[in-house]
Amino acid sequence: MRTDPADTGGLFVGRRPGTAPTHFRVPPKFGSPKRQRADGYLADLLLWAIAALCLLCWGPIPLACLWIGSEADYLSGSLFLGMVVAFLSLFPLLFGTLLLLRHLDNAWILVRRAAGRDQRKGVLSRVFALTAVIVGAPFLFWLLVIHGPGRVG
Repeated sequence: MRTDPADTGGLFVGRRPGTAPTHFRVPPKFGSPKRQRADGYLADLLLWAIAALCLLCWGPIPLACLWIGSEADYLSGSLFLGMVVAFLSLFPLLFGTLLLLRHLDNAWILVRRAAGRDQRKGVLSRVFALTAVIVGAPFLFWLLVIHGPGRVG
């Protein structure tokens, strides 16, 4: 149907310039089944790497920044300097990881296409949300059940 947003380039009835579906003169050739299987394994490996890096964003990277800040505090004797160093070290480490995740997500899309899958969107947002739930659920359990909201000491 011509009113499908995927066909018309958006919610409009007419097509916006530059949004036409890609048409090849010669359809792209797929690799051999063995090559597609290898590409599928590589896509799985990239997905595991994305998941591992997403988990790093929720715990080890902030803890490493706190350690860097504590070292700055110890060496300088200034708590304020330690807090500033911890806060400023968080940005390059966290955003560098997110940049690497974005590149891995784009590579995952390409490898999935090479494996013969019709992959149009990445998986990064879903994996990042899933890792937030995986890490957040035990934290909430600790906060509400083990530590308790009214517990003193």
